[in-house]
Amino acid sequence: MSSYIRRKTPGDTEWFVHDRFGMFIHWGLYAMPARHEWIRYREEIPVGEYEKYFKRFDPDLFDAREWARRAKAAGMKYAVLTTKHHEGFCMFDSKFTDYKCTNTPAGRDLVKEYVEAFRAEGLKVGFYYSLIDWHHPDFPIDMRHPLRNRPKEEVEAYNAKCDIKKYAQYMRDQVTELLTNYGKIDILWFDFSYSGDHDEKKPWLRGKGKEDWEAEKLIATARALQPHLIIDNRTEIEQDLWTPEQYQVTDWVRHKETGELVTWEACQTFSGSWGYYRDEMTWKSPEMLIQMLIQTVSCGGNLLMNVGPTSRGYFDDRACAALDVYGRWMKYNSRSIYGCTMAEPELRATCPNGCYYTQSEDGKRLYVHLFRYPFQFLEIRGLAGKIGYAQFLHDGSEIRFREGKVDHFSEGATRADDLVVFTLPVVKPDVTVPVIELFLN
Repeated sequence: MSSYIRRKTPGDTEWFVHDRFGMFIHWGLYAMPARHEWIRYREEIPVGEYEKYFKRFDPDLFDAREWARRAKAAGMKYAVLTTKHHEGFCMFDSKFTDYKCTNTPAGRDLVKEYVEAFRAEGLKVGFYYSLIDWHHPDFPIDMRHPLRNRPKEEVEAYNAKCDIKKYAQYMRDQVTELLTNYGKIDILWFDFSYSGDHDEKKPWLRGKGKEDWEAEKLIATARALQPHLIIDNRTEIEQDLWTPEQYQVTDWVRHKETGELVTWEACQTFSGSWGYYRDEMTWKSPEMLIQMLIQTVSCGGNLLMNVGPTSRGYFDDRACAALDVYGRWMKYNSRSIYGCTMAEPELRATCPNGCYYTQSEDGKRLYVHLFRYPFQFLEIRGLAGKIGYAQFLHDGSEIRFREGKVDHFSEGATRADDLVVFTLPVVKPDVTVPVIELFLN
């Protein structure tokens, strides 16, 4: 069994650290302008001007069952959908606002369809809920608000009419709806706090955090309804999940104060945007997509990979192609991801350059992921006497190895007691990242 001990969590994270791979879905009105989910902030669009998207939101090609099938085919085991993003638009039929999908040409509860479809495919279901709301009348202007550059007097007059406590109650009411009306929910993904952010030149624009959200009450509301929930830490109150965003972690994430290993999940995008961005071109290569998943699991984490559907409700060809990359690789190599974690320290220390290890939770199998395919031979020091059998994972074909000596150099044999030499095909197998499965003694 793995010797790594994670910090205890209030919610149920056992299934989560086994399944390792999920789909993030950022979908909202911002899919219509199709130039970033923060478009209201970036372009400083007032509510009235943004209304044109609300009046015309009509995802006529949305088929939640197709989404779920694609997620499952990609090897994803759970999903998290934006029920409300920073724009404040609700993708569910909330009785606490008129700013919701049922009041658009869509005319239906999109969250309900998502839940039913993903649950039918055997996938765990999660909700993203933004703590920020640029539409709600009681949400004060701050440095992350579309109206942040209005004159000071105008901002102060606007904020004087806001009651953040009413907004905090609004969030609790909506979270109650989300956790009452859709059956069992597995993840509640809040986003995000920024109480430490201040503009010295504009001190009247202060950041917001747990006091503004009344985060203790918000979390207590959620826990009372569904105690098993996995909740992230973005309310500024520690719960179950640490969520590094848009960068690759190189070691297991630890608690800043105690040093304990925590449950963590990297959230990443196929390109440079979360929402659908028609003209965004920094789409990741197949190699990068697979390597990100492997590297994340090799550090004891999960990967939540994002898709931004179009405003008509489908995944565009670029997103489908990226999902297919995962599907083709996971079909044959998922055993090195599900139920795996960071290799034990004494094994991890043996990992050669160009490779990444994952290890099964029971400790019986070590997976060597070949990011850089070697020419004919792979040498690993420190594994001698520990391997019973070796094979390529994608096809189960044997990989021969010998221990203690290197005799494939023309200069003659050299010896090293801790050395294992694997004999590989000269030509790399037709696999984005080949994996060697080692059965340990």
